[in-house]
Formats: sequence, C-alpha cells, structure tokens
Amino acid sequence: MKRALSALALAASLGAACGGEDAARRPPDAPRPAAADAGAAPDPLGPKPEPGEPAAYTPPVPVHYKRPGGTEVWLLERHALPIVSMQVVVPAGAAYDPEGKGGLALTTANMLDEGAGARGPLELSREIDRLGATLRTGAYADYGFAQLTVLKKNLTAAAALFGDVVSKPQLSAVEFKRVHDLWRNALRARQSEPDAVAGVVVARKVYPAGHPYAHPSDGTLASAAAVTLADVKKFYADRWRPDRAKLVVVGDVTRAELDAVLDQALASWKAPASPPPSESLGVPAPFVGRPAPASVRRVVVVDRADAPQSVIAVARPGVSAFDEESAVLTRVNAALGGSFTSRLNQNLREEHGWSYGARSRFSFTRMRGVFVAQAAVHTEHTGDALQAMLSEIGAMAKDGLTDDEVDKTKQLARADLVEAFETVQAAAARLGRSAGVGHGPDHEAAASHVAARADKAALKRYAAQYLDLDAATIVIVGPRAKIKPQLEAIGITAIESSGPEGQ
Repeated sequence: MKRALSALALAASLGAACGGEDAARRPPDAPRPAAADAGAAPDPLGPKPEPGEPAAYTPPVPVHYKRPGGTEVWLLERHALPIVSMQVVVPAGAAYDPEGKGGLALTTANMLDEGAGARGPLELSREIDRLGATLRTGAYADYGFAQLTVLKKNLTAAAALFGDVVSKPQLSAVEFKRVHDLWRNALRARQSEPDAVAGVVVARKVYPAGHPYAHPSDGTLASAAAVTLADVKKFYADRWRPDRAKLVVVGDVTRAELDAVLDQALASWKAPASPPPSESLGVPAPFVGRPAPASVRRVVVVDRADAPQSVIAVARPGVSAFDEESAVLTRVNAALGGSFTSRLNQNLREEHGWSYGARSRFSFTRMRGVFVAQAAVHTEHTGDALQAMLSEIGAMAKDGLTDDEVDKTKQLARADLVEAFETVQAAAARLGRSAGVGHGPDHEAAASHVAARADKAALKRYAAQYLDLDAATIVIVGPRAKIKPQLEAIGITAIESSGPEGQ
C-alpha cells in the first residue's frame, strides 16, 4: 500500500511539472491547443508604411536689387514670425590685411560697435538690449560683416542703431586702446589653446608665404603690435563702402517697408568720390587652380611639454567655393569626418577611445581653401591615432563611399541645408556667407541640386582627387619627447618644429 501511494504521488508531481493538473488529466494522445495566429486579426490601421525618400529641398532664392547708394540688397520675405534679421557684408576680410598687419580687418569690424553716431559703447549696448535685439560684427577670410536681428515692431529703432554702426562708427582712441589690449591678451591666451594653435600653424604651413590666407584672421602678436588706430580708420574708409556692400535681409518685412527703413537708417552712408580699391588679390601662382602634383609630405610638431593630449591636424589644399565640386565634397566630408557617425569619429572615439571626437572639413572661401582633419587624442596614442586617421582618409580616397554612406550623406546634406534656413537669423548668415565670398543670390539653390544629384562614381572621383595625402601637411601640437618615438614607430622620421604662431 505504501509503495502504491508513493507511486501515485510521484506521478502527480511529474504531471504538475509537465503542465499542471490539466496536463495530468489530458489523455496522452490529446493535441495541445494551437497557438494564436498573430496575423489572423487585421490591423485596423492598415499595413505599416515604408518611409520613402524625403523630397528634395531647394533653398528659397531672395529677390535682389540695388539701392541708390550702390548697395545691393538681397531680400527673402518670411512672414511666419514677426522677426527680421539683416546682415551687411563688405569685401573687408582678413585676406585684405596689409602685409605685416594681420588682424586689421577683424579689429576694424570689432571697433564698429564700440561707439557709433552720438552714442558711446555702453549707451549703444543698452539701447540694443532695450529693444531686445542682437548685434554682431566680425570678419572672416573674405569679408567683414555686421548683423542685426530684432522683432519687427522694433525694426525702425534698431535699424537706426545698425545704420550708425555701419556708417558712423566713432573709432575713438580710448576705445581702440581697450580693444587693442584685449586683442593682444587674446592672442597670448591663444597660445595655450592647442586646437587654435593647430589652426594657425596649418595656415602658415599649407599656404605659401605671402598668400592672403596664410595668416590667421585675428593676426599674431607681432602684427597686432604693428596695427594702429590710423590703420583702422583707413581700412574702414577704403573697405566699408556702400557701393561695395551687400545687404542681406530675411524675415517679416516687405520691400516697401524695408526701403522706408533703410532710407532713414543708411541716409548718411555715402560712397566717397575716390574709386574703390581692387577686390582682386595677388595670389602666388602655385596655389591657383587645381591641386599641384604630389610633393613631400611634411610633419610639423609644436612642442607642448607634459601635455596630456596631442592635437593632430592633417591638412592639404582644397577647393574654392566657386568650384562645382565644393558642393559635392560636403557629402564626401560628411562621411569622412563631418558627422558623429563619420568614419574618423567612429574609429578614434567609438572604437578605440583615443579621442572625445574627430572631425574634418573643407573650407568655404573665395580662393582655393584647405581640407583639414583634426582630433585631440591621448598623448600616449598619438602615433596610433595619426596612423588611423591617415588610413581612414586613404581608404576613402581609394575606394570612395559605401552604398550606405552615399544614401546617408544625401540625407545629411538635405538636413543641414534645411537647418541653415530654419530661422531668419541662420538664413541671413548663410546667405551672407554666399554674398561675402562673391556668389549670386541663387547660389545655395543651385549648389543644393549639384550635391543632391552626385552619384557614387562622382563622390569617389572627387574623394580620390581631394583626399590624396601624398603632399599633406601634418601638424601635431603636443609633447615632442613623447610623440617622436611614436612617430618613428609608424615610419615618420623627418619632423619639423614650429612655434605656436607658425614661426
């Protein structure tokens, strides 16, 4: 009897383990219930749609016309929000700095809002703040600019201040001394910024001596010491002229409203009787046209003893903003180092953890610019990181983009362009860039089509042409004693030295 009860208990426990009481009672040959068919009940919303390719985006083309004083106006009306942004651009960039006076163009632009008309710098700043406006002045390689953004209801009052800044800057000796002192302090501080040092040295080493782009836009300590207030006044008088200016306006304003505002704001901005200076730049012959035949690769080290990081910059001649391939190269660069998921960043940051980020770019300039790939890396991995950068760039030059990169860069180019025209301030800056280098108002629209229709073969062809590193200049800012053995380990034995200003 005990043995029988034990057998029954064991059978019950086995039945429970295999499926509980129901399983124990079910006959051995009874089939299990069929699983519910997930697709039996139709989705009331219908099948899941497959996302298609976004429609091509063509930036709007502003209307353009000339005002009586000779200023060319580009007007892009956007009435969704009551905001207006305007930007004056003139051929007064760093490329026009006189020999030995690098930084003059930028300093002149910086002086424009240091007192204008009847207002001193503090009063001018308070008035801008009271109107809820923003005012910026500055200079890039090819052009100087002043930009105002304001609510439409305050446009007339803010434009009057803007007109004073552009046409009636005080350029006082007191403010020049203050600006000049700040400028020299900033140049001293720049020597402690490895990324900035790399940029300065790249320009000095890639461009030939005497080239308009061979010096940094903010100059050097030596050139700053040579710039005087008289230089600033002359540069302003020569370059900030209404008959050489372009005014880009984007926002909630019509042409009739804008002209009424400008008639008051820029009434005193008159072109002098003297002819304007030439806008042509004397460019050394080797840098004109397409890339020259390959020469020797250079490696330049700026010694920063005991620095925990090294900044690596791989540079070579690029293209002009007027070359058609410049639009296509934005897609090549997006795959290489122009986005977070680009090859350089994925290799150095995500795969190896040598850097917080790696990037690359082609400069957008009137004359032929440069290509630069740059990353700050752990000093102990300088050689490894440089070898990886050269390998990634070389692979793209040889094989071009993958099919996935071709599709991705097309979408990225579209997204970047949409973002550039998303706000009135961004759109004014983007159109101002085109105006500043000398393009027409339809440039962005035309370039968007060129970039969008580039196929895999075209992308590969341009990558091979403009990413060939046989004649590259490599600049490394870091501890030379620790870097040198690493460079020798990857086959680099010829190393030049440079100071933080390329000297």
